[in-house]
Amino acid sequence: MSLSLDDALTIAPDVMFRNLNDEAVLLDLKTGTYFGLNDVGARTWELILEHGRLSQVADRLMQEFDVDRMAVERDLLVLAGQLVARQLAVAKPHGG
Repeated sequence: MSLSLDDALTIAPDVMFRNLNDEAVLLDLKTGTYFGLNDVGARTWELILEHGRLSQVADRLMQEFDVDRMAVERDLLVLAGQLVARQLAVAKPHGG
């Protein structure tokens, strides 16, 4: 599945999130899968929880970090794809 900024993510019900100093860890209690996030990834996860829609997450990341818009969008879509591929999040296509 190819994701776009118009899509939204919801977090899988069995996924736990723990913020640990400079990084964060996701744990899928059902499968035992661990996934590590750096500080920006952890903030992205929090914004996904708060907003869902990837375009809104990208907007907030642009406000909070001094980075290029294209880099934010590219990195966000890569991370979102990894979360969906590992079944840590579920994508809801725009209009779906």
